[in-house]
Amino acid sequence: MTRRRFPWLSYLLVVTGAVLTVVPFLDMVMTSFKGPGEAGTLPYRFLPKAFDLSNYRAAMEQLDLPVLFRNSVVATAVITGSVLLTSSLAGYALAKLRFPGRDFVFRLVLATMMFPPFLFFVPRFLILVHWPLAGGNDLFGRGGAGLTVSIVALAVPFLVNGFGIFLMRQFMVAIPDEVLEAARIDGAGEFTVWWRIVVPQTTPVVVTLALLTFVDAWNEYIWALLVSTANPGVMTLPVGIQLLQDHVDPARTMPVVMAGLVLSVLPVLLLFLLLQKHYVRGVMLSGLK
Repeated sequence: MTRRRFPWLSYLLVVTGAVLTVVPFLDMVMTSFKGPGEAGTLPYRFLPKAFDLSNYRAAMEQLDLPVLFRNSVVATAVITGSVLLTSSLAGYALAKLRFPGRDFVFRLVLATMMFPPFLFFVPRFLILVHWPLAGGNDLFGRGGAGLTVSIVALAVPFLVNGFGIFLMRQFMVAIPDEVLEAARIDGAGEFTVWWRIVVPQTTPVVVTLALLTFVDAWNEYIWALLVSTANPGVMTLPVGIQLLQDHVDPARTMPVVMAGLVLSVLPVLLLFLLLQKHYVRGVMLSGLK
């Protein structure tokens, strides 16, 4: 009723939400072009006096961008690929296969979503430290640093995602069982049914999960900072950008940091623009809010 009486209210809410979302991003971009002493002054200036590219040069000089990008890309690609594979397989098993304890396993998956991720950082780090036969450790995980000095440490704790399993399972439940039974009658095994029939029908949700996982893995900071303290060679882009504040002239700190953030956002923005159509469709089909 309110929508019919005041149709402009819906548009006002949408426009307000869009402004609140876009303005901080535009402010980050504009700040990255500001000169020394312009950022953080009063009265506040949204636009820079002159578009100065020296902040980007300073960010690239202070950051070892090839190494940071390599570490971020490798970790993000491994995490995204693993989450998609494990979520799709586990989601199929929990949605379409009958086995003892299936509902209990699904409840355990849901339970993993109830805890904040940083709660498990210390146990995960200790597990990686005592990983057998890695980083100088013996068979019992003693004597060395384990996997903490390897780039593998960036990805191992995030290879399986409870939310991804839940999302894929909820979507696969809606796939008609008759289609799968027909394939089984024709001689198809479970792997063939999953790969040839189920996976093609889940493309929108797979793209949605891929984007969400990619963004989370690309922006991961706390765990990457913890691992990089053991080996600075595995430092990722978010950690490197944060450390810019310790190596840049204080009068230029904020613009240079913002320039680094713009560089780190570009891959995510490009990926979203390329997959936007599939992402929106996946959100609509999966019921995400």
